[in-house]
Amino acid sequence: MTQVVIMSFVCFLCPGMFNALNAMGGAGQIDREASNNAHTGLYSTFIVFGVLGGAIVNLLGVRWTIFASGLTYSLYSSSFIYLNSTGNGAFTIATGPILGIGAGILWSAQGMIMMSYPVESQKGRYIAIFWVIFNLGGVIGGIVPFATNYHQGDNKSAVPLSDAGYIVFIVLEALGATSALFLAPPSRVIRDDGSHVVLIQYTSVGFEAKEILRLFRNRWMLLLVPMSLVSNFFYTYQYGPYNGSIFTLRTRGLNSMLYWASQMAAAYGISFLHDYRAISRRQRGMYSLVLLTILTNVMWGSTLVVQNRYTHGPLPNGESTDYPNGLIDFKESSRAAGPILLYCFMGGVDAVWQSYAYWIIGTMTNDSKMLARYAGFYKGVQSLGATVAWQLDAQSVPLMTQLIVNWVLMVLAIPFMFYVAANVKDTSEEIETLPANDWQTKYYANINEIL
Repeated sequence: MTQVVIMSFVCFLCPGMFNALNAMGGAGQIDREASNNAHTGLYSTFIVFGVLGGAIVNLLGVRWTIFASGLTYSLYSSSFIYLNSTGNGAFTIATGPILGIGAGILWSAQGMIMMSYPVESQKGRYIAIFWVIFNLGGVIGGIVPFATNYHQGDNKSAVPLSDAGYIVFIVLEALGATSALFLAPPSRVIRDDGSHVVLIQYTSVGFEAKEILRLFRNRWMLLLVPMSLVSNFFYTYQYGPYNGSIFTLRTRGLNSMLYWASQMAAAYGISFLHDYRAISRRQRGMYSLVLLTILTNVMWGSTLVVQNRYTHGPLPNGESTDYPNGLIDFKESSRAAGPILLYCFMGGVDAVWQSYAYWIIGTMTNDSKMLARYAGFYKGVQSLGATVAWQLDAQSVPLMTQLIVNWVLMVLAIPFMFYVAANVKDTSEEIETLPANDWQTKYYANINEIL
């Protein structure tokens, strides 16, 4: 549990702050062009290093890889101070691919820790604990733009986040990277039932390379490609075309807090169903997916109603949004209540989707090195979808089109998820620790049954 909590705090201060910054739309900027292009570069390298991340973590260990990866978040945030002072987005765009490398490795390590450290009966609980702490970063991070821009009152002119706000993000992300140094090597971690986490103790560059290639032949991971592809796709629309287009800056900060707070509540709530031992794991998977299907369609149906009221947000030329009566401030309760609550609901649905994704992947095995590769594959495919999504907004694709694409992709992913859920077993195969000269033989004997 301690190791999962430490990893949660790393993500709380690094990706959590990154999420809070970007949930405002444009990372706090009026013009989203630099941010969108940085995200395209970010997810382009994330695709590669998400897939390779599991191998890198298996070869180099978790502590220093996560530390180095965490520092890339500070670098990204610092680029916006330069953007504020010069108006030149080149540095911001250049930090995107660097962050993609760090994020791919960090999330592979995170997925391995979160899915392999708990015993089977507690995987839902551990995922919820991680998600609550992680998203607390988004809540606290949302306070930064809310507090630093509160003095605007109900001023509805669009302004970027101040340098002071970005400095807070930089410092917090650096602290998150440093906290990774408190992680213990997986070989020293013992589960609650007394079993050891690391089941395969020997690996090599050649072996990891082969295992990465085998991921593309794993039918279960291939069936989950649509789920993975869309799992970060919707962030672009929610952050920019929605939150960044119809709210004042301080309200965008408030929305960010509420978005991530709703994720905490939703992740905690769904964990009870994922760990409900009175029914089989297969039933838990099916019931959770039915709930997720309903929530997804309610969310996009409600968003469609709001999107029908506007076509663009504030523009770089100074033109305001065409949303009726201009940008919404949170003090305008009659106008603000519905759109703000909808943004909270978006956060809750995201948490249920992400929790389900980790839970269903975690049902495939309990082995840490396999799960590191699975997590990397999931994040790599996820980043491919995000790359496309950020470019849709960067190319000024109509907001209604972006909404429809998101809705269709999520609905299309669900049948594949149902098929995988229908084949979930009540327990996962474990691969016990073997001597160096015969562990690979036994490994392949077991893995062939999975493939």
